[in-house]
Amino acid sequence: MKKLVLTPMLILLFVILMGCNLIPSKNNLSIEMIAFNDLTDEEQDLIPVSPKDSIVEKITVNNENISLIDKDYDKDQVYSVTFNNTETDSSGKLMVFVDLDKEAVVGN
Repeated sequence: MKKLVLTPMLILLFVILMGCNLIPSKNNLSIEMIAFNDLTDEEQDLIPVSPKDSIVEKITVNNENISLIDKDYDKDQVYSVTFNNTETDSSGKLMVFVDLDKEAVVGN
């Protein structure tokens, strides 16, 4: 009798523990996906292959890019995610800036 009660409880516990990993947290997302998820639908449509087809760099905030970054961002470096093959006639490649904690987009 104990064996019959214990088995369903173990199965239920296993299902609950496995389900916890099905919902991705923002910390588990790659920098590319954090940037991609912040794009508008139109911007996402410009990416022909995959968000992974991008260049990620840690860059210094300077006079060239400070106007593209949130004025409340107070760190001197950001991650720059440049999506390849996203050029349009009116603009260059699509670029998004992600904070160093990899939690928020701070500019594009």
